[in-house]
Amino acid sequence: MTSTKTLALTLATSALVALSPLAMAQDKSGENQSATLDGATGPVATVALAQNLYAYGVANGDALSVVAAARLMSTIEIGEAERSAETKATEGAQVTADDEGGEDAAPPDLEAMLATARELSGDDATLLGLIEDIEAAGARGRIGGPSRTPSRLRAGHTDVWTIPFYGGSLAEVAIVGDGDADLDVIITDENGNTICYDNSYSDKVYCSWTPRWNGPFYVTVMNVGGMRNTYYILTN
Repeated sequence: MTSTKTLALTLATSALVALSPLAMAQDKSGENQSATLDGATGPVATVALAQNLYAYGVANGDALSVVAAARLMSTIEIGEAERSAETKATEGAQVTADDEGGEDAAPPDLEAMLATARELSGDDATLLGLIEDIEAAGARGRIGGPSRTPSRLRAGHTDVWTIPFYGGSLAEVAIVGDGDADLDVIITDENGNTICYDNSYSDKVYCSWTPRWNGPFYVTVMNVGGMRNTYYILTN
């Protein structure tokens, strides 16, 4: 009798474990994306916003926008990540020689933003004061987390990055180009489902989502312009 009760208890416990949320979460069918944390953003979003503000400020000669971009960049500590992409010619695209195209200038960092802000501010004492405040603050109070990896992508070519993310936690990806060529971005999960797609005429893209389970995602970056683009991929 004791043996029968023990067996029954073991089977009942196994059944409960099998029905638990943790076990159910291991079902990796369907789309690896949930509504949890929908609309949430993190430090990668801040960097993406700063880069867009900077690009707008430079294009319009707007010193205040550039100062605001530098202020945002000053709040984030960006690390470097060693990772590699699979690079290939884009099917049906015109391939250019490797030495043709852009100047290979990396997207602006904080120092570059501050230098541009000073140039555009001229003798405006208020703006110069704001720039000095940003410089004086230095790295104090910075939020850590994002990591970046550079890539030099020729026209008519595609990079495919494999990036792992944790289930139940916010996932962020930003592509920040140097402005020389249009970059299209597609993010898919391991089952081939599209998580994010951006084919706007820009080389700055931001995507965020919450994976349902731990797993790899494939970030495909396509240079659909006529020049090289030196860009960063940033993740949280």
